[in-house]
Amino acid sequence: MNNTLSLLYLLIFPGGLFLIAMGMAYEWADRKLVAQFQNRYGPRWFQPLADTIKLLAKEEITPAGVSGGLFFALPIVAVASALTASLNVPMFGLRPAFSFQGDLIVAMYLLSVMTLCMGLAGANTNDRFSLVGATRTLTQMFSYEAPFMLALLGPAIMAGSWNISEINDYAGSNLWMIITLPVGALVALIGLMGKLELPPFDAPEAETEIVSGALTEYSGRGLALFHIGKDVELVIGLTMVSAFYLGGLSNPLLFILKTGGLLLVTAGLQSLFARLRIDQTVGMWWRIGALLALLQLLVLIVFKGFGL
Repeated sequence: MNNTLSLLYLLIFPGGLFLIAMGMAYEWADRKLVAQFQNRYGPRWFQPLADTIKLLAKEEITPAGVSGGLFFALPIVAVASALTASLNVPMFGLRPAFSFQGDLIVAMYLLSVMTLCMGLAGANTNDRFSLVGATRTLTQMFSYEAPFMLALLGPAIMAGSWNISEINDYAGSNLWMIITLPVGALVALIGLMGKLELPPFDAPEAETEIVSGALTEYSGRGLALFHIGKDVELVIGLTMVSAFYLGGLSNPLLFILKTGGLLLVTAGLQSLFARLRIDQTVGMWWRIGALLALLQLLVLIVFKGFGL
């Protein structure tokens, strides 16, 4: 019976198929909101699903000069890492499928695997657009991953735990941390957008400059898996920021309202700003974002040390 429940958690709910479907729904909502802000109609509700089915049905072409095993394995590893990270997060406002002390660190590193896989995917080919995209992807990763992680460590220090469930419970029983730690909330949200390469931080995959960046040589199933992985990471990232900074997640209604509110903010930011150059996204944010996140951690450590 326990094995059956474990398989259910992994394959159906709250991981697996349910999370993939929810990722597509959030992708559609994001695209629809951006379109509305730009006075466009936007995609229909089934568009992400239709795009995924179309890619899965297409032939996957292997470019000349690549390592075949690495080329096919990277999309699978990327999706698997994102889905594994979801098992430690209170998806849909429910208790995580698997929870242990220190799962916050594990989940954050698993969420970084997607970016690493994309960088390796671009570096594995001989295409100049893929190589430029890979360089930008890995450069931006170093600039946004660290501030994003540091921003999530602030609530962990406040809760005195490295367990996501315990931090979620602490956030739900106290004043919203977006009020007490506004700098961390801002850094976490912008860091998430940079991590997912959402506009205006989409220089690594700028279509008008480098086609599709690191994924230019991918087609068919591989490209579909990378898109699925990014959708899953979007949901997980919004869930973690909501759980830590918006008073925790205790039921499905709060989950939809809080993550949907954050998605509305990110869509507004995507519509408000034009694409930044890679030197702007990297240099400016590394200096400001990381410094603000470190300053917040220093203040929290001092306060906790004095028992305030």
